[in-house]
Amino acid sequence: MSAEFDVTMTTGKMYDYMLRHTFTSFSGIVGELLGVVLVAGFFVYGQWLFLAVGIICVVYQPAALYLRSKRQVQHNEVFKEPLHYKVDDNGITVESGEDSDSIPWDGIYKVVSTSRSVIVYTGRVNACIFPKEDMGTARDTVIRLISTHMDPKQVNIR
Repeated sequence: MSAEFDVTMTTGKMYDYMLRHTFTSFSGIVGELLGVVLVAGFFVYGQWLFLAVGIICVVYQPAALYLRSKRQVQHNEVFKEPLHYKVDDNGITVESGEDSDSIPWDGIYKVVSTSRSVIVYTGRVNACIFPKEDMGTARDTVIRLISTHMDPKQVNIR
């Protein structure tokens, strides 16, 4: 059993990954909670400084992530051409132009999903992003292969 598909990376697809990665980390959660607490502090104490700093905390992180996503897609040579993925019983193979790299199943850290993508972490911060729209009909096969070859504790696909 195998599946192949091409991924054309866009700012939106990278932003989806960055949002999920950041807002499931300790610092991302604390930053947003701080912003919410400061905005709530404005309503309790009436201090405009709380409102201003709270809004900056709440808005800054997503805006900065969007700009970083845009910059990464524009300046990373790997994303200039579509990435070709092959997922099979041996693992995941990615081809970009003349370059090819294979990742065995035991080299995958975890797999999670968002409403738009399946994210295959090969380390704590490195990942292959499989946008659901790009996987098309291969999506079910990819999910079945992931579920078959990985420990269920490492997989969180909705």
